Amino acid sequence: MSGRCFFDTNILVYAHDRMSPEKKRMSRELLFTHLRDGTAVLSPQGLSEFFVTMTMKVPVPLPASDIRKEILLFSTATTVDMDATLVLRAIDLQQRWQLSFWDAQIIAAAERAGCDVLYTEDLSDGQVYDAVTVRNPYTTRSHS
Repeated sequence: MSGRCFFDTNILVYAHDRMSPEKKRMSRELLFTHLRDGTAVLSPQGLSEFFVTMTMKVPVPLPASDIRKEILLFSTATTVDMDATLVLRAIDLQQRWQLSFWDAQIIAAAERAGCDVLYTEDLSDGQVYDAVTVRNPYTTRSHS
């Protein structure tokens, strides 16, 4: 076990969500613990989705300059490079597990970074994709 944990976009968004205070608290605690410990892993895909969601898709969008500052904070995390090899791995995962391509790409990125855990609410909690285990931090089970 590497101790590295991959964070999907929804965890980043909930860490800034004024409409869901409990998810905000849980997300911030989990994310900032892993950022501090050097075990947080992100992808360019997730950072890009975070920017678009927070500046255009939430009910009360935030200024781009505020989200830019948050992304600078997130830059302390390991960021997985996106390249053709990762996309090809995502295609293989998508076909093998019958996932959306975007979910498969997140799993491929987590796998590439050597992550044991993928934090997301978009996949089934406890599901294992090769060496990566999905954890939904908002379920009743506690995860660290």
